[in-house]
Amino acid sequence: MSLLRIIVGGGITATVLLMAAVSLLWTPYAPTGIDILHRLAGPSSAHPFGTDPFGRDVLSMIMVGAQNSLVVAAVAVALGCVIGVPVGLIAAARRGWTEEVLMRGADLAFAFPALLTAVMLTALRGPGAYTAMVAIGIFTAPVLARVTRAAASVIWVQDFARAARALGRGKPGVTMVHILPNITGVLIVQITIQLSLAVLAEAALSFVGLGAQPPMPSWGRMLNDAQTYIYTAPLLSVFPGFAIAAAVLGLNMLGDGLRDVFDLKRRRRA
Repeated sequence: MSLLRIIVGGGITATVLLMAAVSLLWTPYAPTGIDILHRLAGPSSAHPFGTDPFGRDVLSMIMVGAQNSLVVAAVAVALGCVIGVPVGLIAAARRGWTEEVLMRGADLAFAFPALLTAVMLTALRGPGAYTAMVAIGIFTAPVLARVTRAAASVIWVQDFARAARALGRGKPGVTMVHILPNITGVLIVQITIQLSLAVLAEAALSFVGLGAQPPMPSWGRMLNDAQTYIYTAPLLSVFPGFAIAAAVLGLNMLGDGLRDVFDLKRRRRA
């Protein structure tokens, strides 16, 4: 079952990645090209997904929108890793008051959802992809810090970690040589899941106008624009909504499959 999840989830994710990569070189039409004479056209051989209120090709916009969603999600999760993973490793290694201070700080950061953080950042810098990246990254960091700290704490009590300490290796050395390599699987699974949440968060921020700004296509903003035409052109909301759902589903299935695989390996070692 886990292998099936990895195959299906990996296939969906690879398709979304391929779509984003292809859009760097080619799209059926210019994603910002306006053609008022063919506005709100239904799916056809010329426009497989139809056109929007400005006559822009929806398929081209979805392809380019994949770039925005994946780049914002990847940068945001990378930012969360840069902050959260070291915090979790330090907390697990130092313990005591250091752990309490770091974890309470993570709890405080976690209390601010991405939307609220984006609103505060918008007040300082204005809306845009940068704002979405930072807001999602700040929200992701405490999650990764908690997971890293929990996983690392389990490894620290293992015999090989204690033996390394008894041989005189310092905590930074033990962390890099023994702790981090043994929690890599857990981190990979969590990062995959956080990527799916980041895609969803980016779409939500774009939906309310805090993400990528026009003329850059965005799945979330396409959904927002489609609200006005929900009765006259309902497919305008179906295609970007399906793209978001597919990206999130693929990453979630991939993460679930990887989690099952790593859990099975961990049980066998035990």
